[in-house]
Amino acid sequence: MEFKTVAVAMLSLMLTTCDVNVETGKHDVEYLQTEEFAALNYPFSEAVRVRNMLYLSGQIGTLPNSAELISGGIGPETKQTMENISNVLEKYGSSMDKVVKCLCMLADISEWGDMSKAYVKFFPDHKPARSAFAGTGLALGARVEIECWATVD
Repeated sequence: MEFKTVAVAMLSLMLTTCDVNVETGKHDVEYLQTEEFAALNYPFSEAVRVRNMLYLSGQIGTLPNSAELISGGIGPETKQTMENISNVLEKYGSSMDKVVKCLCMLADISEWGDMSKAYVKFFPDHKPARSAFAGTGLALGARVEIECWATVD
């Protein structure tokens, strides 16, 4: 068999079985959201669980169960964003201690240092892998949006 044929067959097998539990044959993907989150009518899930990984949608510094951003700029927004992340993680069986990767999106990259000062307070025992970039037009005029990946038991 040619290498190309083998590679295509292996990729096809990986794509068709990547969310199937080998032992049970059932799909191991859950699209998660509470009734309160669903009532906000956003076009995405609050989190998605794939086996023992929890993928959170990006969080911004909104007050709980609302679309109102906290005031005060990048520091308070980052703190509220991280509190929102912590709440979502705990709701779905994880915690800040189990975060392995974060992606930080900023409206202005010059605020990276101030964002980082608030961010690191939520990881006193370890620092997850992290990427950051600046863009324009974050949701609701936010200064920062952060998404995280964490393990679950």
